[in-house]
Amino acid sequence: MSNESNENVFSAVHPSVQPLFTPFSIGKLTLPNRIVMAPMTRSFSPNGIPGPDVAQYYRRRAENGVGLIITEGTVINHLSSAEDPNVPQFYGPALKGWSSVVEQVHAAGGLIFAQLWHVGMTRKVGSPPNPESLPIGPSGIDLSGNLVTAPMTETDIHSVIEAFAQAAADAKLLGFDGIEIHGAHGYLIDQFFWKQTNQRSDRYGGDSFGRRTRFAVEIIRSVRNAVGPDFPIGLRISQWKTSNYTAKLAQTPEQLASLLEPLTAAGVDVYHCSTRRFWEPEFEGSDLNLAGWVRALTGRPTITVGSVGLDEEFMSSFAPGQVTQFSDLDGLIERLVRNEFDLVAVGRSLLVDPGWAMKIRNGRFDELKPFTVEALRTLY
Repeated sequence: MSNESNENVFSAVHPSVQPLFTPFSIGKLTLPNRIVMAPMTRSFSPNGIPGPDVAQYYRRRAENGVGLIITEGTVINHLSSAEDPNVPQFYGPALKGWSSVVEQVHAAGGLIFAQLWHVGMTRKVGSPPNPESLPIGPSGIDLSGNLVTAPMTETDIHSVIEAFAQAAADAKLLGFDGIEIHGAHGYLIDQFFWKQTNQRSDRYGGDSFGRRTRFAVEIIRSVRNAVGPDFPIGLRISQWKTSNYTAKLAQTPEQLASLLEPLTAAGVDVYHCSTRRFWEPEFEGSDLNLAGWVRALTGRPTITVGSVGLDEEFMSSFAPGQVTQFSDLDGLIERLVRNEFDLVAVGRSLLVDPGWAMKIRNGRFDELKPFTVEALRTLY
């Protein structure tokens, strides 16, 4: 495709989706549009090292007009951070692979954040890649309430904080445009937030969010010190857990405010608010979803996510033989126009169809590929 024809493709914005294709700034970083590629674990990095196929996977989304790519979760340099040897690491030899990913995405004109992750107590005893290392968590309690290991010591806590900061510093050195800290879905940081898994009585636990957010606050502050004032820091949060879709950290807007206040003060630039269905209200008496409430309470930009453009919610779409088709974006765009949230993360649709953003931009809705579970078996 010639440069001229490529420009023509990019310039044709279908009127129905025009608000999705307006620029937006996170601090000093300007995104060309509001579409974000959601982080999706793919497990295509043998021994934790992303190869050329991973780099091309991300490049294809950048070439097709995604405004911001957030990588799949990458595990920090801690022996119990991972539970799958094919999930990419963010330390050691893997950094060379990530350097290639950044190079490819930037060459295609894209922007990319690295998502930094520690799975905590979701990891089973004996899991690779380090089966001799026990899972760690605030109280050694898994998401089902079982006591599995001893609570983290302060030495454990400080080593994890340092590993997050080092990963963030490496991300900046490699040329990433920002980072996202994974604080959602019942993984390690979220285990400190959640009273069911954090039963500590020291300064990292207790009845108040002021105490249960301390671990995350110290991670965010250490990351900020490592990357400087202008490098964007995102935080992914959720109410639901991988083991409990109805779980709620905050039952009311007031409780949510008390959770968010110390995190915002610590230096979060953008919140990625994970829900299974973006259109569902978070609290009674208001139509705002989680991203809407977080934006209203913090004044920070928010990313919404959850079954965007699909006619089946997240878990239902993984049933054998299930075909998840495109659903119109009218309701999403109405919420975007009234500033309920600022950015829109797309997962399954971009997983199966690297051209999704471009097809949406041009109004080629009949060309969108449906999602099926078979899409997980390869890197399109």
